[in-house]
Amino acid sequence: MYNEAYKRWLEFDLEDCDLYPELARVQGNDEEIKDRFAISLAFGTAGLRGVLGAGTNRMNIYVVRQATQGLANWVKTQGGNQTVAISYDTRLKSDVFSKAAAGVLAANGINVRIYDAAMPVPALSFATRFYNCNAGIMVTASHNPAKYNGYKAYGPDGCQMPDQAADVVYNEIQKIDVLTGAKFISFAQGVEDGLIKFVGDDCKRAFYDAIEACQVRPGLAKTAGLKLVYSPLNGSGLTPVTQVLKDIGISDITIVPEQEYPNGYFTTCSYPNPEIYAALESGLKLATEIGADLMLATDPDADRVGIAMKCPDGSYELVSGNEMGVLLLDYICAGRIEKGTMPKDPVAVKSLVSTPLADAVAKHYGVELRSVLTGFKWIGDQILGLENAGQVERFIFGFEESYGYLAGPYVRDKDAVVASMLICEMAAYYRANGSSIKQRLEEIYNEYGRYLNKIDSFEFPGLTGMDKMAGIMVELRKNPPAAIGKYKVVEAVDYKKPEETGLPAANVLRYELEGGFTAIVRPSGTEPKIKTYFTTKGKDLAEAQAVKDELAEALKPLFS
Repeated sequence: MYNEAYKRWLEFDLEDCDLYPELARVQGNDEEIKDRFAISLAFGTAGLRGVLGAGTNRMNIYVVRQATQGLANWVKTQGGNQTVAISYDTRLKSDVFSKAAAGVLAANGINVRIYDAAMPVPALSFATRFYNCNAGIMVTASHNPAKYNGYKAYGPDGCQMPDQAADVVYNEIQKIDVLTGAKFISFAQGVEDGLIKFVGDDCKRAFYDAIEACQVRPGLAKTAGLKLVYSPLNGSGLTPVTQVLKDIGISDITIVPEQEYPNGYFTTCSYPNPEIYAALESGLKLATEIGADLMLATDPDADRVGIAMKCPDGSYELVSGNEMGVLLLDYICAGRIEKGTMPKDPVAVKSLVSTPLADAVAKHYGVELRSVLTGFKWIGDQILGLENAGQVERFIFGFEESYGYLAGPYVRDKDAVVASMLICEMAAYYRANGSSIKQRLEEIYNEYGRYLNKIDSFEFPGLTGMDKMAGIMVELRKNPPAAIGKYKVVEAVDYKKPEETGLPAANVLRYELEGGFTAIVRPSGTEPKIKTYFTTKGKDLAEAQAVKDELAEALKPLFS
């Protein structure tokens, strides 16, 4: 079957000439052909994600059109104003794919609001809500290497598409021939017909205003003299992040020159992920040279941000997603109480794999902290619940350990723009008070205990990878461990059993261990990886690290 599909593509009059050399190169190579044509990229709540190239198991304009026709079929059943918002990042082909999607929607009589330049995930979520759209599309593969691209679908609330709607779209996609099944017109024709319009300046300004309304101590950053190094990692964060920072009074911003402008090849960091040192290396070198207070980097679709903070000895230390989540929660709570802007019965939300240190901080400030499944849509779902109850102002902050943060209900996905603003405001505040982010973090550890949160990943590449991952999870459920290393399992929680957790079913296992330690096992929904999340605690970092190492070593054989 896959050889027939390959032959059909080879003989088809392809619009994208880049695909022909690849098809010719793999001719006669059964494994390569099988990899491209034996399966199709799966459409789920995270949309599509895959390697750029030819075939049904690759990202190309035909797979994008097929997915968009499936989305269009769903939109046409939804009533409303029959509009879809589109944004895209700076990845290879992102602009091409976004225009291909717009052409399919227009051919189906659906209105499109598309950004005229690369803009991040939160801007797409905002535009979806601003224009009362039925859906949104973000063309991105987040922080993956340059060879990847993807397609995220959003619901009318600006949150990533819920399971039920994604299932309907997936079923529609199955009925559509990948090469010929989608209706489409050219982007130019769609503009001429009035079906495709660009996102207006009013929407862009409203987005910035909504972010700037989330300042905790307005005006403070103007006088603090913060010196910042920023890298958009060649992505879509450059314009919105610098605009908002300048608006709130931070003017001493040095952009990492080789990472300033769009470059989908990401030549300075092969893996543009602000969680890892290599992505921040150029920025750290520049920060050291100019003596910056802070170095900050956003990923290509600017929904996540990583930082390095200056230490008393002049060196720079990376801050983990869990640590920054706790620092921001602490800063927002203390600042809003001081300013009298804390709402009645405030609510913060974190993913269940994020640090329990946040629970201790929230309790200290009298904030209800809710733990939800991994995936920012579940944080968005909590905001929606508050909104439906007429209590949306109660939401003050949400975060995930994977460097995603949101303050305010104006969008329903993680937002590196507002996070960048608040991190800089926080750094400016501590600087103005003779302190620093580093010093405040140490104070938090001294007050609540030395928590350590670490993640290990086990990769399962190839066509059989997902099957192997599924088998491991089945085995863990069939034969649950009584202990991990020398630490007895005091409670095992299976999130596939919503009657026990009170949350929607999810393929996650959590082991509570004696000593107050935790190990969580979760297969990735978008990559062939199983992740293990460890939370340990000790009198100091070395003690907490030793326990983590012991737990990780004990779990390793289960994933071999």
